[in-house]
Amino acid sequence: MELIQVIKALSDETRLRILNLLYQGELCVCELEALLDINQSNASRHLNRLANARILESEKRAQYVYYRIDEDTLREYPFIKEILDNELVKVERCREDLNRLSQYRESGISCDDLKDGKLCFDS
Repeated sequence: MELIQVIKALSDETRLRILNLLYQGELCVCELEALLDINQSNASRHLNRLANARILESEKRAQYVYYRIDEDTLREYPFIKEILDNELVKVERCREDLNRLSQYRESGISCDDLKDGKLCFDS
């Protein structure tokens, strides 16, 4: 049943976009909201689905919750790593997300700097 739960968790574009970003490293919920241009409710719903499938781990630090991909799950289900390494790079929206992540990291801004869930370099 766990395999089915993992596959179901992966069967959504937003959840794959979240994994695509988290594959690059840990991010806070507010960063994911801004990078993917989704609201808090939507982000929480998708993050919970991924966490319930044990694909993600979370850690609360002060008022922020940070998520990262569970390395044990990647070892248990190597097809997830295959998707992240070789398939999502073919999806334009995922490439755009990675570009936004790169811009965000280069900008030096942090969760505290995000305004209304928007990135300051967005047009």
